[in-house]
Amino acid sequence: MNYRYTVPGDDFSLAGKASTEFKRVLGQIGIDPGIVKRTSVAMYEAEINMVIHAGGGIAEADINPERILITMTDQGPGIADLALAMTEGYSTAPEWIRELGFGAGMGLPNMRRNADELRVDSVVGEGTKVSITIRLGPAQEQRP
Repeated sequence: MNYRYTVPGDDFSLAGKASTEFKRVLGQIGIDPGIVKRTSVAMYEAEINMVIHAGGGIAEADINPERILITMTDQGPGIADLALAMTEGYSTAPEWIRELGFGAGMGLPNMRRNADELRVDSVVGEGTKVSITIRLGPAQEQRP
């Protein structure tokens, strides 16, 4: 099963809509609630990053009997230092974003924590592609 969502940029009233809609789909098809939670958290963090940093993008989700694969693709500025961006608390969000309660520097670390596999491909000046894999089957525990 494949799903595709457009993530609008710079519109915080719509931020989280794709992950919320996909969460509903997962619940409707009977995915384990723990997996639904992990998937929703990881996808939401990627979606918010797209809104804050990249002016939106495309969220795609594929479900098969073995795994859920979420692919978030944008044409934003890219991530200059991925290792630094993976550090909890590191953020390049502007102050006005932080005043809205976003940009705490937990996006990528939370994606990593909730995914079974996380791949981030980013080219400065071209954009970023985040691939989040969550295995299905017996309930998976949240990552440390």
